[in-house]
Amino acid sequence: MTFADEVRNAVTARAALLVIGVLALQLLFIASYVGALHRPDPTDIPFGVVAPRQVSGQLVTQLDGLPGGPLDPRAVSGEAEARRQIQNRDIDGALIVSPTGATDTVLVASGGGTVLATSLTKIIKEAEAPRQRTVRTVDVAPSSPDDFDGLSSFYLVVGWCVGGYLCASILAISAGTRPANRQRAVIRTAVMALYSIAGGIGGAVIIGPVLGALPGSIWALAGLGALVVFAVGMITLALEALTGIVGIGLAVLLIVIAGNPSAGGAFPLPMLPDFWRAIGPALPPGAGTWVARSIAYFRGNAVTGPLLVLSAWAVVGTALTLLLSMRRRDTEETRQARASSGGGSSLG
Repeated sequence: MTFADEVRNAVTARAALLVIGVLALQLLFIASYVGALHRPDPTDIPFGVVAPRQVSGQLVTQLDGLPGGPLDPRAVSGEAEARRQIQNRDIDGALIVSPTGATDTVLVASGGGTVLATSLTKIIKEAEAPRQRTVRTVDVAPSSPDDFDGLSSFYLVVGWCVGGYLCASILAISAGTRPANRQRAVIRTAVMALYSIAGGIGGAVIIGPVLGALPGSIWALAGLGALVVFAVGMITLALEALTGIVGIGLAVLLIVIAGNPSAGGAFPLPMLPDFWRAIGPALPPGAGTWVARSIAYFRGNAVTGPLLVLSAWAVVGTALTLLLSMRRRDTEETRQARASSGGGSSLG
């Protein structure tokens, strides 16, 4: 046997294609993470301005014209309203201009991301300096002292996502990536649901009572975790049912390569480049991270949209998994009927 024959036996054409696919995923991983995170620049951060009427419009215009466009400022009626909008996650911070003294206040929310809160303080101090005004910072939604840089919610959601696609991959590989029939697809869906509940509760207990890294309702976090795990797991099962083992790679592309760097974890969304900022809220890691932070630091506000995103992934994944199993069953039954029909005619 020649060396070329040995190579062909050792690396089949299918294996070679899979290796090329893995190489593509590796390069996309590098491009996505480095592209999203190598140079965080705050852009169009929703920001409130509370100032006397005679200077409010001019100040909004001044902040809107800062080099690089870091802020998207808008006038707010008062400090109480600014605080309410921050708690509702409508804005990420606000400047409260003192009508009498020379010291203004910048409101931030480090629970939404410590890096973002620090950047807002720096931007406002630099903008206020030419006006000979000083700035003090008030954190209206502070992150936990045990939640370094506000990253715990992100790592929690990443763990849930990893569990989701690994469980789905194991279920598929153990007995074929494409469900042979509807009953097997239903069983895999039920197993995925039970695993999701266990994973959601386990993650919430670890992040809360065990480590004390996140405040907020344990059961709310557990429910979020179950939804994240189930959504990721079912979309992975659907991709595997559609494309076979390639579906595992597609799930990694969707969740890990595209989803994680755009989730707003390491750097909140206003600090990411436009592409990652656009896709992040539509993917499970981004939607999950947003809801986890809202539960922990913002009284559970502004979670309807992200929860609908996660629910949509779960519903689409489940529907595709079941429909593809039914289509395959119909195809197999048709093939068997034709074979039986052919066999009967030949015997006659």
